[in-house]
Amino acid sequence: MKTFTHRSTFRLALLVAALGCLTITGCWDGAAEDAAFREFEEEFGSGGTTANTSTDGGDTSDTALNTITDEPVDFEFADLVKPFDPPPLEEIISGNEWADKPVLDAVELMRERQAGEQQLATPAEALALKNSSVANNNKIISAMGRLAQEGEVNFSAGWNRHTSGDIKSTNPLMISSTAEFDVAGLTNMGLFGFDWNFVPFASSDVVVSWQTSANRLYDKVVMRDDLRWSDGTAITAHDVAYSYQVIMTSSVPIPAVRSGTDQLKYVHAYDDHTVIFFHNESLATNVWNINFPVIPKHIYENTVPADPTMAKSEAHVALDENPITGGAYQITKRVRGQEIVLKRRESYYIVDGKDVRRKPNFETIRFHIVENSSTALLALKKGDIEEMQLSPEQWQSQTNGEEFYKNNTKSYALEWVYYYFGWNNRSPFFRDVRVRQAMSYAFNHQELLERHRFGLDEAAQGIFHKTSRWAPTTLPAPYTQDLDKAEDLLAAAGWEDSDNDGVLDNIVELDSDFDGKIDGKRRMRFEFTILVSNKQERIDICTLLQENLDQIGIRCNVKPVEFTTLQQLSRDHQFDAIFAGWGTGADPDTSENLWTTNAIDAGRNYGCYSSKIVDQLFEDGKRELDPEKRAAIYQKIHLQLWDDQPYTWLYFRNAYYGFNRSLRGYNYSARGPYNYGPGESTIFKPAGMR
Repeated sequence: MKTFTHRSTFRLALLVAALGCLTITGCWDGAAEDAAFREFEEEFGSGGTTANTSTDGGDTSDTALNTITDEPVDFEFADLVKPFDPPPLEEIISGNEWADKPVLDAVELMRERQAGEQQLATPAEALALKNSSVANNNKIISAMGRLAQEGEVNFSAGWNRHTSGDIKSTNPLMISSTAEFDVAGLTNMGLFGFDWNFVPFASSDVVVSWQTSANRLYDKVVMRDDLRWSDGTAITAHDVAYSYQVIMTSSVPIPAVRSGTDQLKYVHAYDDHTVIFFHNESLATNVWNINFPVIPKHIYENTVPADPTMAKSEAHVALDENPITGGAYQITKRVRGQEIVLKRRESYYIVDGKDVRRKPNFETIRFHIVENSSTALLALKKGDIEEMQLSPEQWQSQTNGEEFYKNNTKSYALEWVYYYFGWNNRSPFFRDVRVRQAMSYAFNHQELLERHRFGLDEAAQGIFHKTSRWAPTTLPAPYTQDLDKAEDLLAAAGWEDSDNDGVLDNIVELDSDFDGKIDGKRRMRFEFTILVSNKQERIDICTLLQENLDQIGIRCNVKPVEFTTLQQLSRDHQFDAIFAGWGTGADPDTSENLWTTNAIDAGRNYGCYSSKIVDQLFEDGKRELDPEKRAAIYQKIHLQLWDDQPYTWLYFRNAYYGFNRSLRGYNYSARGPYNYGPGESTIFKPAGMR
């Protein structure tokens, strides 16, 4: 007989209940980009990275990456670019009809938006409120988000920001975490951005003009002539073309940035200011494929050939500590595991003695690395840090008293960030779709939302939020716990307790290396490990899964690991299951990097999901130019993924933030308050506040 089944437990619960004894959580708008969506946002959910902060300055999981080596390097520059001879510029210009594309100042764009909005409260009125209702939240957002007027900014002020994990790299091509995106958004330059509605534009701080040919095969950008790297060297179109070539070098380990960029045919600088992006075909996604990070050619052309990892050599270690930046700020101090200090760069906005760009609002921005969220909240209450993302528990029960409101206020907005249990589709446990569906039925979603998310977040019903135009008109019903269905699906997949030891078992095909090659067959107990970053609220969610699966004869071991370890194991597909999160991309095609078969080895399809239907739909989606027809394609992708359950989708997280009372000008998008246009670049402290 089964010693562990939920059905016997359920009957016992009924008996106990009958006896009356049952008791029942900027600036670099474009290039910092969609990589949260070419893709992890923090790579596994924003606001909760946990990095190894050992005092020796190294991450134990990445020792090899920081080791200087004299081994010979097999290096072929731009080997992923097919041979191409760019035609003369005059021929391209005269042979095509051109349409002007928007070149905008994101700050002025926000100012125009706010001019048409009713201000619901003054800052003084908002700061007198406690955020205890939707109405109060709207008043706080309306008042505290207003942009600075002439003479209102204290340009001598500093901003003490919070980050829950250290950065692994300062190289914009290598970034993969929220902390790295936040720093890169202030220190690096890009040609393009997008607004809070994900509408793309070229940044007027960098670009003079942007045109697209009528056949959509060319984008022509003319850059400003007053751009400077932090070492004083001019930023030119040659830096853009060179960066493309580095990205398209196979020995440079940057699959996240390469995704999308690899769909370009070529990028060529015709002079110091004119760059042409060549496309292979007319795609709806071309506008996003030209949006990639830019690095200084005069620096890296001397270092990349000897060390294409861009991390191992002495030169690259030194550059990582003291990077040459193209954005508004440069790094002046970096103490591993403690802080990253940025200083406003005068050569960014003053060139040849003239003000050429808007002066950044803060003289210094200091990122305080505080892993423990309770410690961070204490620092926020004391005023040591001036912003942080709050957990639902902190929002609900730890930020309502005078101790919090003395120095701070708080606000929230919808953010398209979903969290999930990710199943490795090459694992012997989760290769069968029926097993993955059983996992979703076995989990207690209601308890997750009520007890762990405090009723503040909503159930996720797939990859697109219901307010997105890419979501199906009728979303699939969320999974709710049904242990009977879970057991039936498992039995249909061959998982039964054949030896009556209380744990399901089955004869399964083995893929010991998770490489898609079957090594043999053997009988296995259903016992697996789920990896999760070392953060208590996430560990608790995985523990709930463990408890749920125990009811149906499955052993789930919860293994918290350091974030860098979690990243590496995921990239190598060396896991059975993970708890993680993804944020939205500015275009739905960015999730191709998560779901297509090609992305298993060349992208971020860490769970090795493969579907010919989904592969083809992504191909169709990027080629469909009609907006309505294109939306219908991504709606089909959403529904197909829901049927296949490569993830158990859990919840969409709102953006909950605490801000110091001195801060103004923060606004939200579906990506939170940062990393869109204008994002953090409008935040300021009024004159008289430091």
